[in-house]
Amino acid sequence: MLVEGMAFTTREIESPDPVTRVAADATLRQAADDIGEKMVLNMGPSHPATHGVLRLVLELDGEIITKATPDIGFLHRGDEKIAENMQYNQFVPYTDRLDYLAPLSNNVAYALAVEKLMGWEIPARGKAIRTICCETSRISSHLMGIGAMALDLGAITVFLYTFTEREKLYDLFELLTGARFTTSYTRVGGQIRDLPEGFIPQLKNFLDGFFPSLDECDKLLTRNRIFVDRTKDIGVISKDRAIAYALSGPNLRGSGIEHDLRRKHPYLDYDEYDFDVVIGSAGDCYDRYLVRIEEMRQSVRILRQVIDKLPSGPINVADWKNMTPPKSRVMTKMEELIHHFIVVTEGLKAPPGEIYFAAENPKGELGFYINSKGGGVPHRLKIRAPSFVNLSILPELLPGCMVSDVTAVLGSLDFVMGECDR
Repeated sequence: MLVEGMAFTTREIESPDPVTRVAADATLRQAADDIGEKMVLNMGPSHPATHGVLRLVLELDGEIITKATPDIGFLHRGDEKIAENMQYNQFVPYTDRLDYLAPLSNNVAYALAVEKLMGWEIPARGKAIRTICCETSRISSHLMGIGAMALDLGAITVFLYTFTEREKLYDLFELLTGARFTTSYTRVGGQIRDLPEGFIPQLKNFLDGFFPSLDECDKLLTRNRIFVDRTKDIGVISKDRAIAYALSGPNLRGSGIEHDLRRKHPYLDYDEYDFDVVIGSAGDCYDRYLVRIEEMRQSVRILRQVIDKLPSGPINVADWKNMTPPKSRVMTKMEELIHHFIVVTEGLKAPPGEIYFAAENPKGELGFYINSKGGGVPHRLKIRAPSFVNLSILPELLPGCMVSDVTAVLGSLDFVMGECDR
């Protein structure tokens, strides 16, 4: 394991008197014998296993961690304050940059929050398209998380399998949105366009071929002696501690707590789909890995149901005052051109009030609190970032672990620093 920026604690006493120096040295030696000599190690922020710019200040007694202090904020961009100076739709591209491994999910969660403020309900086809966006993003994010965790622990082959499948999903994202990474596909009130021709057949082809690759990853890792030894009974989070630290997503469910917002507070017609909420039993790194493996299978199950039930009809809300007209009419009709200009320059006419909406994103509960005083710009916007909350348990989780266990623990938490720092 590469370790950047190794630093040792030193205690120097400057004294012109040799007798005083000898006495002080003797005192320090006695203290070291009494409490054990400690070393402070910088892990990150330039470190491949920290999955971004996370700095961990580790206090070590030999190979055992006695204290861990996360240092975050290296990627801070002030997204919440930016949102308060932008129209609601103008902020959509910034949500791509939160959990940048699942931009489609972020777009949907933010749009649903603003639509809750507006009192809108999008049509059935729009909901189905958004469900496709969310579940393909979940698969893509979990593939990255498991692949990176396996790579950190030495299983390079699994990383190649997961990235191969992820590239297939990125081809689908490019077909759907025109972009592979930062998609900005969703708009408040609907989507920028309907599903393109050929998208559903290509999605079906991906789903048909995905299980064999996922099963191969399962076989390579789940009973691999090295992987099991490095993850089982490591980084154990009990049910009580998971609740106390407000963990969410696979990290919460890995501790045996059956909490999934798609079930507890259904949105996008998730209550109409048949799927299982996957939970662990021990709450260790191994359980969190197993939860993500099975969640991908459940996402495939949901996607097949969405495809079978995919309705026809409009994809956007029918609020003509706040939605832009079809581009064909904007280019040919004067009234629609003027209306388009007003909506784009002034933004949505949001009512005064405050709301909170949370969606079950791949990393956990992504929530948006919006305080509106009316008009096209939010007065206050707060983002409940699951990666930020999930990392808060590190000072309690890492002490007692060995240095080599840090990579397993971080990989099992599956965080993104763009979302953590915001």
